[in-house]
Amino acid sequence: MREARQLAQQYQIILQMEDGEYFGRGLELPTVMSDGKTAEECVKNTREALVVTVAYLLETGKIPPTPASDAMRSMQLNIRLTAMEKAFLEQAAHKGGFRGLSDYVRHAALTHSE
Repeated sequence: MREARQLAQQYQIILQMEDGEYFGRGLELPTVMSDGKTAEECVKNTREALVVTVAYLLETGKIPPTPASDAMRSMQLNIRLTAMEKAFLEQAAHKGGFRGLSDYVRHAALTHSE
């Protein structure tokens, strides 16, 4: 749990206010979310959700994502897709809360490679 907490502390949290309540999600793990009445409460709740998720990933032998601040992504990969495949993947990325198709594909590949 200590390792999970140390790693999750480095993750960035994206806050959004809606209808008077704060909602947060992890940048590195965009499907991990929480809420709170104040920004501080939301960050605390989201951080705890990130800790639990990272602990689960570590316990199951999966590799948690590297904190965004740690790694400069300098390598590029080009993939040819049909228009239908691209639309499907973009829709899945949007539903998953990812910033874009690249983040979605990277997350899917890294979390499913065993």
